[in-house]
Amino acid sequence: MKKIRLTMAQALVRFLDQQYVEVDGEEIKFVTGIFAIFGHGNVLGLGQALEQDSGKLIVHQGRNEQGMAHAATGYAKQKLRQQIYACTSSVGPGAANMLTAAATATANRIPLLLLPGDVFASRQPDPVLQQIEQSYDLSISTNDAFRTVSKYWDRIVRPEQLMTACISAMRVLTDPAETGAVTLSLPQDVQGEAYDYPEYFFQKRVHRIDRQPVTVGALADALALIKGKRKPLIVCGGGAKYSQSGLALQQFAERYGIPFAETQAGKGTLTSEHKLNLGGIGETGTLAANQLAKEADLIIGVGTRYTDFTSSSKWIFQNPDVSFLNINVNRFDAFKLDAVHVIADAREGLQALDKGLLGSDFHAAWGHQIADVREELIAETKRVYQVDYSGEDFIPEINDHLDRKAVYAEFEKLTGSLLTQSRVLGTLNSSFDKDAVIVAAAGSLPGDLQRIWRTTDTNGYHVEYGYSCMGYEVNAALGVKMAEPEREVYALVGDGSFMMLHSELVTSIQEHQKINVVLLDNMTNGCINNLQMEHGMDSFNTEFRFRADSTSKLDGGFVPVNFAKIAEGYGCKTYSVTTIEELHEALADAKCQKVSTLIDIKVLPKTMIHKYFSWWRVGGAMVSEKESVDKVAQMLRENIDKAREY
Repeated sequence: MKKIRLTMAQALVRFLDQQYVEVDGEEIKFVTGIFAIFGHGNVLGLGQALEQDSGKLIVHQGRNEQGMAHAATGYAKQKLRQQIYACTSSVGPGAANMLTAAATATANRIPLLLLPGDVFASRQPDPVLQQIEQSYDLSISTNDAFRTVSKYWDRIVRPEQLMTACISAMRVLTDPAETGAVTLSLPQDVQGEAYDYPEYFFQKRVHRIDRQPVTVGALADALALIKGKRKPLIVCGGGAKYSQSGLALQQFAERYGIPFAETQAGKGTLTSEHKLNLGGIGETGTLAANQLAKEADLIIGVGTRYTDFTSSSKWIFQNPDVSFLNINVNRFDAFKLDAVHVIADAREGLQALDKGLLGSDFHAAWGHQIADVREELIAETKRVYQVDYSGEDFIPEINDHLDRKAVYAEFEKLTGSLLTQSRVLGTLNSSFDKDAVIVAAAGSLPGDLQRIWRTTDTNGYHVEYGYSCMGYEVNAALGVKMAEPEREVYALVGDGSFMMLHSELVTSIQEHQKINVVLLDNMTNGCINNLQMEHGMDSFNTEFRFRADSTSKLDGGFVPVNFAKIAEGYGCKTYSVTTIEELHEALADAKCQKVSTLIDIKVLPKTMIHKYFSWWRVGGAMVSEKESVDKVAQMLRENIDKAREY
């Protein structure tokens, strides 16, 4: 047996460079490269290995460990989980910075390989710089925190352990049912230790991402259920998009007259123009989807994990005779809501149902309702896209008890803007190229986008909402651009989320990967401000205001921020927008740029889009000194009785 003497880190790099996947007969290199921020825990081990011979792996310099891991997640998501970037950090704080990104990837079922440096396996120099010592267990380091947010976790304390760890890592990363964050902790002494590795460990490996077929029994159960129902509704989840089942969904839905609604991850599997597409469903659902969801007697979930936003905390499906049929490669998700479960690839499942019903006379009995609610949705979208501030008597879409006259006067004085958020989104939707990709994640924007954004091309809607991670947007946009450099990429982000994390904006400039940041600034964490006021509270610590004095609350004036100046300092082309005319000019010019851009748009608070026929269960006070809070508590008790218990 031929052996090759390498350090553990050198062997890891060589192994990663030889990993491929096969999807529908097409062979694709799986690991494109590595994002790295070097410190004492990885620079002389993995860093040395990459400097010596990185093979075909591209090494990128990250700016923040969480940010670069979000970029890697955005890349893998846009590549439909068929290609990835790995991420390496030093020990301690560098590793801990990636925890949020690991959780984001795992919650969204996106493959993410993390290679954090670790403390010495030998323990000889303990405690080393950045090491946490736990007196009850000396084997614990910061990296043990990754156990809770990883789908596979390992610590390689001997160089020969690398081999089984790498095989297990690939097993999970290429499994559509079990993928997510994979963490291989690399003690800094072991990274440099040598071992005689067998040559066959470095052979080219092709991991086949097979399409799991439907079993005969499961298909029979599913067909029997469908045939006994009159008003089925499909919920198109992320699994439908990742399995590239758009055509199968279209053919099945059209043949049997079944409308479909979309989750955040599933949106864009088919475009908004399709005659059976009702748009988003649930708490951030559309006027169309949420009306029919309450009537549906069968929900066919395709690749969805039924988050509380999708199901409105299991409340939206109000028909007393409603049943559930789930097509999912993941058994855990397929069993949800006591469903008849089809454990299969989304495309395989839809095609099997289509073929199985072909000889029957089954057709959904929705009649004209689908066209009617779609017409209402289109009209409502046009309405909110045209909402302008109309003077002191203007009532915004979010009509709560905020003192709007005072707030709007102050906002206009500071910014010179009276733009509404919904009008800005309408302008963006009509201005972007058909094949542009939008990226969003947190705040009010995902809700607005799922309710009224009209998708015009497949895989052009990239919204992370499995974890709703603030700070994902700008950084993931870099990954999306790297995945599809020929498409224009727009990160739609609020002021709060931008301030949380936008580090890889600098990396985008360094790498000549142009992204466009469209920043909507209302000087508030507006989504949560709406939530607290909707539930009986006053505005409290959610507006960005000065503290008037040392004993007061944060109830002074707004804290103005010039985001365009920040991005200009990084080297971006920037624009400050206070009118629709300026927005049109900025969008046109940004499209012509070769460098990353940022458009700083000042939008009035409360001008995002309200919910449609939905309810969402959040923790509320059962005892309060305010009557308004007590009323909400009563509403909570009433709505819980209408929701499914499991």
